[in-house]
Amino acid sequence: MLQLKAAGDETRLRLLALLDQGERTVKELTDILGQSQPRVSRHLKILADAGLVDRNPEGSWVYYRLADELPGRASGRETVRAILACADAADTNLKRDRERLAVLKRQNQASAERYFEEHAAEWDRIRSLHVPEREVEAAVLATAGDGPFRSMLDIGTGTGRMLELFAGRTERALGVDLSHAMLAVARANLERAGVGQARVRIGDGNNLPVVRESFDLVLIHQVLHFLDDPAGAIAEAAQALEPGGRLIVVDFAPHGLEFLREKQAHRRLGIGHGLMEQWLANAGLALGSVEDLAPSGDAEALTVTIWSARDRRAPALGENVGLGLGETV
Repeated sequence: MLQLKAAGDETRLRLLALLDQGERTVKELTDILGQSQPRVSRHLKILADAGLVDRNPEGSWVYYRLADELPGRASGRETVRAILACADAADTNLKRDRERLAVLKRQNQASAERYFEEHAAEWDRIRSLHVPEREVEAAVLATAGDGPFRSMLDIGTGTGRMLELFAGRTERALGVDLSHAMLAVARANLERAGVGQARVRIGDGNNLPVVRESFDLVLIHQVLHFLDDPAGAIAEAAQALEPGGRLIVVDFAPHGLEFLREKQAHRRLGIGHGLMEQWLANAGLALGSVEDLAPSGDAEALTVTIWSARDRRAPALGENVGLGLGETV
């Protein structure tokens, strides 16, 4: 009854409907609803106390998302969706909220794309300012193993460095990215390196233009901290994995460098172990290894974490999975 009572208020129902579309900050929610920050924060606290939403502080920002667990009950997400199923989708406020949310997402995406366009040529140099890239690359290769991999997908391929790095271990490879400027750099890099079995394509990590269940290796390298919905990207990556396939995620550990959000379009100041494990579990993946590559001697450098996970389904004996490089079917 506590959950139903919490969701019974009109504003709180609108908040739940918005969070059902992905996690949001208080500021984003206040902008969409057109209400004051104290009012929205009070409603969010009621929802959190009822176990319907989770609060995730990150630096000076706080993200809210639907709760995944309710002790002894169905998950908060399932409870909320059952409630929302009874709501009138044509309700004027709910419709207007969806429209404003769509605008907000487009603005966030445009901000990230502008940054990529402006920094495409120097992207590798920016990465080198953090944990040495050669150390990260060696650890990624060690985590993946020798292969060979029949089909590899690199989500958010950027300059194509991961495609180049794995060239000797993959039969076919595809990199997807939303930035035309990044893809131009990637194509030039792959051509210069003589990597002929890899190609790149415009694609959204949350809506991959590939055949489902067709890659035995998927990489997400230094991408999630830019995304509006990183959990959704993990779930989408899991859908691209063949039974028993591997997912490797590389990203920053939690940190407090606010300038990365303000100056370099980072949506998140790193990702913690617990949050990543939750995302992987929700996507139906089994966590394998976790490795933290901590900086040495530089207080401003960032720790990089490498997660490895596997699709829980065992591949059938003699299974011949396609290479997944065609259009979505």
